Amino acid sequence: MELAFIPSPSRGVLYLGPVPLRGYAFCIIIGVFVAVWLGNRRWIARGGRAGTVADIAVWAVPFGLVGGRLYHVITDYELYFSEGRDWVDAFKIWEGGLGIWGAIALGALGAWIGCRRRGIPMPAYADAVAPGIAFAQAIGRWGNWFNQELYGKPTDLPWALEITSSADGRVPGTYHPTFLYESLWCIGVALLVIWADRRFRLGHGRAFALYVAAYCAGRAWIEYMRVDDAHHILGLRLNVWTAILVFLLAVTYFVLSAKKRPGREEVVEPGAAGSGGDAGSDETAVGLGKDSEDSEDGKDSVGGKGSEGDREAEGAGGDEPADEAETGAARDQAGSGKKA
Repeated sequence: MELAFIPSPSRGVLYLGPVPLRGYAFCIIIGVFVAVWLGNRRWIARGGRAGTVADIAVWAVPFGLVGGRLYHVITDYELYFSEGRDWVDAFKIWEGGLGIWGAIALGALGAWIGCRRRGIPMPAYADAVAPGIAFAQAIGRWGNWFNQELYGKPTDLPWALEITSSADGRVPGTYHPTFLYESLWCIGVALLVIWADRRFRLGHGRAFALYVAAYCAGRAWIEYMRVDDAHHILGLRLNVWTAILVFLLAVTYFVLSAKKRPGREEVVEPGAAGSGGDAGSDETAVGLGKDSEDSEDGKDSVGGKGSEGDREAEGAGGDEPADEAETGAARDQAGSGKKA
């Protein structure tokens, strides 16, 4: 008898009038907003402009959703194209089924297009958004809780997940909440990347590589606990092999990048330094204005002394210069009258 467990929601969708509010989609949307918000803060801190992360996310997010769905459909094609199945269900993304591997791969392609259009180095952008992506994954995993899917092996632990649905071959009972394990792991990955980035000033894509490697390390053992149907290679689930391969690639990139391009990018966005220097230019202009005012004051003071000297000279030399000035002024006035 289980003394405690994590209850599953009775349904994964609420209706606001005729509009369905699906828990899975809601988690994905919140995750995207968190990733963009945090990525924007980190991008600005690195010297970029506000709003750039969101502009590039317009490319990355749709590509990522398509890539995640494609990976899921391809690796679990029997769910949609086998006998008795409806292939139209492959487009029902709100019912669950996004592969993180495809989402990151195709999302990176979308981000590359956005970066190229803005003239931004892709590795710098990836470093800025890396912990935000991990937080987005942590939030998105709760969509599996709403759908009562992707749980682990049976258990009677106090934090076991209660499954009540019997649809699609589910067996009601208590299981390891692998969605919760991965959510907590992703939070830890995000905090690790933020700490390491501040401590070691990671650049040229190394913060993103650290995120990928750390996520894969956790995904491998969490994937091993799951009991949902999956393709196996040499006794291991396909996603376990994928996590191992991607982990090795991320570590290799991290090491080689550190040797070839140590440090961090000096400029992450063309024009951002110039726009940031506008304030400095204004301050310089104010300083120049003050200098000009001071110089004018100096001229006035010098002119004041000179005028006293002139007056003394006039007193010593007589009124002839004054008479000549009056005669010149009269001639000018007469000339201007003729022109009018």
